Amino acid sequence: MTSPLSNISSKAKIGTGTKIEPFVSIYDDVVIGENCWIGPYVTIMDGARIGNNVKIFPGAVISSAPQDLKFNGENTTIEIGDHTIIREFCTLNKGTKASMTTRIGSHCLLMAYVHVAHDCIIHDHVILANNVTLAGHIEIFDFAILGGLTAVHQFTKVGAHTMIGGGSLVSKDVPPFIKAGREPLMYEGVNVIGLGRRGFDKDQIDRMHEIYRYMFVKHRNISKALEAIENELPDSNERKEILQFVSTSERGLIKGLS
Repeated sequence: MTSPLSNISSKAKIGTGTKIEPFVSIYDDVVIGENCWIGPYVTIMDGARIGNNVKIFPGAVISSAPQDLKFNGENTTIEIGDHTIIREFCTLNKGTKASMTTRIGSHCLLMAYVHVAHDCIIHDHVILANNVTLAGHIEIFDFAILGGLTAVHQFTKVGAHTMIGGGSLVSKDVPPFIKAGREPLMYEGVNVIGLGRRGFDKDQIDRMHEIYRYMFVKHRNISKALEAIENELPDSNERKEILQFVSTSERGLIKGLS
């Protein structure tokens, strides 16, 4: 059902069961899936690819041009997965020619006033609280939670199942399974409560504690910590994921507690 007070291009592709409230603007090159809800005063611009059962609240702007002076009008996209919720006044930019798309996964929650810049990749079940701001080319992995007013530097990575405290400035990579806070941002322990809620057992969490004890608490440099972890700690899925993240970090990692 589409309100007659909205401006919807006849070229846009809109799935069955999608409800569009008054004063919405939807441009030509837009694809919206089934059973979505598009709230009042939402603007969805060229390049938007929106999945099924997505809810977009009033005032959000989807697929606006990147805030990048190198952008020259290329036909890029933003992809939003199924069951994602985008709250009031979020601004989500499409990609640049660097990767041609911005991606937001399924079952994500972007609270009011979140900004996602060009070429970001947000995986599934991610929560970005109010006023989180992501610069370009950021990757955030599954089940990460970023507290309100957090700002993330371009090209930074945030690992799966992390919890970052509100008001943080994230300029280094944050490895998986941990809590991070303080200023400057640093490791504050394993995200025990969040991991327990998602089905991780005590043995898995204990293994994470030991890996991060080597990495952050023993105050080794990272290369020595990785060598010790590989030589002294048993192989596990948790070890593989942590070592893979750390070994591919380009911006370097946040620090441990001093």
